[in-house]
Amino acid sequence: MSGPHPLATLASFADLPQIGDDLSSVPAQGPLVRLIETGPSRTSSFGRSFVRIVALVVATGAGSGYAPIASGTAGAAVGALLFWPLAALSLPVYIVTVVGAIGLAIWAADRMTEHWATEDDGRIVADEIVGQLVTLTPLAAEGRARSLAWVVTGFVLFRLYDIWKPGPVRWLEENLPGGAGVVMDDVLAGVLGALTLTALLLLVGE
Repeated sequence: MSGPHPLATLASFADLPQIGDDLSSVPAQGPLVRLIETGPSRTSSFGRSFVRIVALVVATGAGSGYAPIASGTAGAAVGALLFWPLAALSLPVYIVTVVGAIGLAIWAADRMTEHWATEDDGRIVADEIVGQLVTLTPLAAEGRARSLAWVVTGFVLFRLYDIWKPGPVRWLEENLPGGAGVVMDDVLAGVLGALTLTALLLLVGE
């Protein structure tokens, strides 16, 4: 049988402190010290990796941010797809869900912006996802979530404001730090899209 002799294994733990020992006399090396130093380090490393994976999935819209062209449009499309199941919620729950998604998007964008050392990386599309959900809110309120024509109209309106970035939208993008700067300009673009969509709904009068 290969491996250390049982007595040698026991001997390696001879420096473990006993009850009543002065802990200041514990050697700087040995099984106890290695256990203390290695165990939490591995756990901490795993925790950081897990959090980074969650941030990556959220920030990139489950990978839609890696679209070879028009990643922002891909992210907005994910937002439109998510809108249909979310619109089945009551309006107050829908609004709370979108507000929570905005907070999650800011956190994820902040983490990935720091990790990638970029200002507003194109792979981050969580901002387009939540902005699109904001724009489509009037359809949830008016019970028109199943109308493909209105959803497409809301999609186009959001992309218009997001690309155009009129005054206040651009100001938020350029002046808010970190994840807030990445996300909140799209949220405001979403609000402008929602106002325009509401005006169109009233104009058509359906």
